[in-house]
Amino acid sequence: MRMKTALILLLTLSGLSLMSLTRSKNNNIAMFGLTPSRNMASVETGVAEKWDVDSGQNILWSASLGSQTYAGPVVFGGKVYVGTNNESMKNPDIKGDHGNILAFNASDGNFLWQAAHTKLAAGPVHDWPLQGVCSTPAIEGDRMFYTSNRATIVCIDTEGFMDGENDGPVKNEKLNGKTDADIIWEFDMIGELDVFPHNLAASSPLIVDDLIYIVTGNGVDEGHVNLPSPYAPSFIALNKKTGELVWESNAPGEGVVHGQWGNPSYGVIDGIPQVFFPGGDGFLYSFEPKTGELIWKFNCNPPGSGVPVEGIIDGSKTSRSKVM
Repeated sequence: MRMKTALILLLTLSGLSLMSLTRSKNNNIAMFGLTPSRNMASVETGVAEKWDVDSGQNILWSASLGSQTYAGPVVFGGKVYVGTNNESMKNPDIKGDHGNILAFNASDGNFLWQAAHTKLAAGPVHDWPLQGVCSTPAIEGDRMFYTSNRATIVCIDTEGFMDGENDGPVKNEKLNGKTDADIIWEFDMIGELDVFPHNLAASSPLIVDDLIYIVTGNGVDEGHVNLPSPYAPSFIALNKKTGELVWESNAPGEGVVHGQWGNPSYGVIDGIPQVFFPGGDGFLYSFEPKTGELIWKFNCNPPGSGVPVEGIIDGSKTSRSKVM
């Protein structure tokens, strides 16, 4: 029998809080790393210093997730959202391996609704078994954004179909019961951009103004040498309202060593807004947020520790390490 992971809510001195780095000072937005800078400094206070699952000390509630859970939980609007797999079978009619986003009531842990994505036909090379959705969702207002196991960027209504409405231009959801997700739009990185995700697309979206930013996950095939789509983008920006592609960059190009599972971040340096992307070639890239124009790049590969793979960076052969 497979073990299942669990979501645990802790009691705090000031009330209730999930131990996560997803809640921003901006009450209208939540994402991995709290803020667009993703500095991982939590604003929570009064969090319990001790807790015990077996005795229930400082535990408000716990909820069963799938057998493997890599995405972080997001607390927003009185609900908790987390990516996992389908092993907890919240809907008995949805059988087999899927990538899921689950929604719970933050006060008592009651399950509310879920998004369930079927596996890609290519199998482990694109969509590793039982990994589920590994992207930590980003939320703004009543819209949630995440990368599915199918390498799609998904925008859904935070209320699911529990509000009795089918919002957005997508009206033909196959799963449209009360405990299912209400999809607003979905962008297919494989179908639209020829992205070849290695094992899994897992980037946690970054929201800045009207755009969301994603690392596509483009990488090598199962032989771990050939890069099937060297011209596919590694980084993209989408319009958060429509899901339309605004700009793309394949800056790492043929230099991608393995896969790309990192997350973008944002900052302002000397008055210049910039969005930062970790590349699968071991470089950190800075782009102008609105246009995607490259501002600078920095080689994060330590001297002497590179993987000897021939590639092109600035017109020369190079050796690179697996820095994501």
